[in-house]
Amino acid sequence: MKGQALPKIQERMGVCSWSLRPESPRDLALKVRACGVGRVQLALDPIRLGAWNVEETAAALEGEGIVIASGMMGMEGEDYSTLDSIARSGGVRRAETWAANRAAAAENADIASALGIGLVTFHAGFLPPSGREVGGAERGEMVDRLRHLAKTFAAQGVRVGLETGQESAERLGEVLNELDALLPERARVGVNFDPANMVLYGMGEPVAALEALMPRVVQVHIKDAVETVRPGEWGREVEVGTGSVHWPDFLRALVAAGWNVDEGIDLVIEREAGERRIEDVCAAARVLIGAWGQIHGVDP
Repeated sequence: MKGQALPKIQERMGVCSWSLRPESPRDLALKVRACGVGRVQLALDPIRLGAWNVEETAAALEGEGIVIASGMMGMEGEDYSTLDSIARSGGVRRAETWAANRAAAAENADIASALGIGLVTFHAGFLPPSGREVGGAERGEMVDRLRHLAKTFAAQGVRVGLETGQESAERLGEVLNELDALLPERARVGVNFDPANMVLYGMGEPVAALEALMPRVVQVHIKDAVETVRPGEWGREVEVGTGSVHWPDFLRALVAAGWNVDEGIDLVIEREAGERRIEDVCAAARVLIGAWGQIHGVDP
């Protein structure tokens, strides 16, 4: 059993398409293969906006034996230049961009369905406190928008996952409970857990946050970061294995919550900084395999 542990985790590993900055579907397929993984989380907006073609994308990835693990949707008008700017503009928070985001979601749901994608993830935006606190009215509006998006994707057989980081695990869990009460089982919203985002946004220790949200987790991003030294500013993304995420403990928490390599959620490497993207993804894969070997008593 131990001898099989290392090869099997590789079957669950993938890479985010936008991390590789591909110029075309064929370029993406070749870069994913160069990373040594067989799965990809695909940004859907290049297809929605007409830069890529559905059929060409599917053919290029299939030709290299690459599985589309999930899709990703960006939101209109998001400004990631500072923490304040993304707090104002991120996700579904702004009323001014809601119509555009609602229309984009409908198109992306169709694209996901055409590609056989069962999961699409995105940032909800900074979720305000509950109705009992300041900001509660805005939270109600955001929950209603998220409910609409979840139903839009569910109508095409696609589940939605909200990416972590822009709020604490506790607050995200509260919002998911609110959504549960408004949605049928088939449209239940999950969590795309990104441990580095918890560090970058200063929203909690990654392993503890994972343990709190694990029943909801539908995908994991493999990314690393170090905390900010200046309150109110970003932390800094770094190469996996050189930051604040302790990967053996992280994988132990996954396994303790019932994750396994046969039926488990995908572990998708994301790299959004640096100029050596393929090399950094390969390095992240080695760190993950090493951590997996460590917790199984196997020397990779």
